[in-house]
Amino acid sequence: MSDQLTERLNRILPKLTSDELLSGSGLGNEIGFYIFDYPAEDELRVREHIQFLVDRLPKAKTGLRVMHVNLFDLVINHLKSRNLLDRAIEMQRTKGDDSVFKALSAPLHESRLAKVFAEVARPSQHDLVLVSGVGSVWPLLRSHALLNNLHPMMGSTPLVLFYPGRYDQLTLQLFGIIPGTNYYRAFNLVP
Repeated sequence: MSDQLTERLNRILPKLTSDELLSGSGLGNEIGFYIFDYPAEDELRVREHIQFLVDRLPKAKTGLRVMHVNLFDLVINHLKSRNLLDRAIEMQRTKGDDSVFKALSAPLHESRLAKVFAEVARPSQHDLVLVSGVGSVWPLLRSHALLNNLHPMMGSTPLVLFYPGRYDQLTLQLFGIIPGTNYYRAFNLVP
């Protein structure tokens, strides 16, 4: 258990209930996307804290409408709705990872999943959207590509991505070991 992580987790609730974050003030016309990065080995602690936040946020700020989207659940439900999940599992078993990745590349393309995400998150009906499950859904979905596709769909609703890895305000390095060759611009939720 990391004392630094505990301190950072304790700073999330006040940040998420701040008028500055919820109104998007001080962003300089940037989109209100925030990343909370953390060591991948602390995934279970962060999951528990996300559940605490989901339960606590509406009590901490009366009337706050919060949506939590787990990307793994989103992908599984999307594949089920298209009758692809069982076929994908069987394909992976018989033909391997490369075949299933290729077969799922179209239905799980970030531009398509962004639309599915927006239908589930309903940003116009919520004041804040929390996103988790990044590590669980990798490598089927790349979070930076999904975020890029979500820009036009989120409107002024802030989004917070809980990221198991490192974010240096330029690149995302999943699990702290996969090279960060992607560029993504968001704000650190809690440095």
